[in-house]
Amino acid sequence: MHVPDGFINAPVSVAAGVVAAGAVAVSLRGARRELDERTAPLAGLVAAFVFAVQMLNFPVGAGTSGHLLGGALAAILVGPYTGVLCVSVVLLMQGLLFADGGLTALGVNITLMGVVTVVVSYALFRGLLRILPAGRRGLGIASFVAAAVSVPASALAFTGLYALGGTADVSLGKVAAAMVGVHLLIGLGEAAITAVTVGAVAAVRPDLVHGARGLVRTLEIRHADGSTSTVQAADSPATGSPVTGSPVTGSPVAAPVRGTRRVWAAGLATAAVLAGVVSFYASASPDGLEKVAADQGISAEEKPHGLGDSPLADYGVRDVDDARLSGGLAGLIGVGATLAVGSGVFLAVRRARRAPAAEARTAASDTASDAASAPAETRV
Repeated sequence: MHVPDGFINAPVSVAAGVVAAGAVAVSLRGARRELDERTAPLAGLVAAFVFAVQMLNFPVGAGTSGHLLGGALAAILVGPYTGVLCVSVVLLMQGLLFADGGLTALGVNITLMGVVTVVVSYALFRGLLRILPAGRRGLGIASFVAAAVSVPASALAFTGLYALGGTADVSLGKVAAAMVGVHLLIGLGEAAITAVTVGAVAAVRPDLVHGARGLVRTLEIRHADGSTSTVQAADSPATGSPVTGSPVTGSPVAAPVRGTRRVWAAGLATAAVLAGVVSFYASASPDGLEKVAADQGISAEEKPHGLGDSPLADYGVRDVDDARLSGGLAGLIGVGATLAVGSGVFLAVRRARRAPAAEARTAASDTASDAASAPAETRV
């Protein structure tokens, strides 16, 4: 659902840009509370993975395809604030490197694909977790439903923006019906990808899934004498590290912090294979928005992309004649660029979180030193 230049007029595009900028600013502050030493590098990987999967258009009907939007997936894996930033980084890379999504429509795309999908999906996801059975099954169902609903919600938001600033004289009712109809089908693909990915990560490292934090699990411990005991385990809301209750006292005991190198390497390898190899077999049919725009006459208003002559435009490398090699190289470049930019952003956000804490510790230390060096008669 990458909106090109020309579909939405300038005033509404500017307004959407203001909304997007505000959402990114709020998310930069909110992400400080979500990111820690382990999840900051993984957030960049999530952005790269979303970029890779967005290259895999899947058929949803005759002559129509769909692709992952990624808001629900990012929000559940790394948190809603960080999720908005992940999708924003992806859209920025797509617009600047691959001429995908209009430059003047960047705010529109961030609002639709980043803000709307994250807000709708994560609110629904958290609500479903309250009523579904605890554990991976409930997590999977909540992920599936939240992702499925987020896509038609984004389509409705596009219809609203088009009602305010659409440049073609077409029936709003027809646009709404067509957009929601096709994106209901695309939402099923989004839901499947999201549920499978979240489930795969949760099966290996549930402590790295933001949406799984706080879910209580029962662990069985086998002792040397053959007896067994059970403890309740949950991910700490504060640190994300697994916390277990002692079988004797029930008091919380922090589990050792596990590294993320293997998860990071496996995720990067998967993203590289998807973008560099599997993307060649993706559907070539227009996606939901492109199909609706062509059928309703909206595509006649599309303006040429300002970077349409870039070396990587349309996800191919200029002067590389072999289509498979050209697309694969473009995909790998996109994954690498998204990973680099995303990781840089999230590590900077993480450092910004630690700076105030360090200043507070320094101030407390200075205060303690002053108190210790004060004359005895002035001490309280």
